[in-house]
Amino acid sequence: MYAIIESGSKQYRVSEGDVVRVEKLDAEVGAAVEFKAVMVSGEDGIKVGADAANAKVSGTVQAQDKYKKIIVFKYKAKKNERKKQGHRQPFTAVKIEKISL
Repeated sequence: MYAIIESGSKQYRVSEGDVVRVEKLDAEVGAAVEFKAVMVSGEDGIKVGADAANAKVSGTVQAQDKYKKIIVFKYKAKKNERKKQGHRQPFTAVKIEKISL
């Protein structure tokens, strides 16, 4: 059984027991969170739209962390204009506990 959840304007395919890194959530480590299910697939087939509207995907927050640093380098040729920046995107690691219809 798996589900497609929506979090932070992005969609993720999850199963029970998966650890998924979503956009940063305002929750403490160990807190329970719920996600909106867009699609649910199980033994009785695939449910989407109004059929999947009452489905709940619950999980617990494992960590609040940042991804590895990426380097952003901008320059203009022949102008001696250079700009170097680094960026670390924050994320929340969530362990999916239960998918319920």
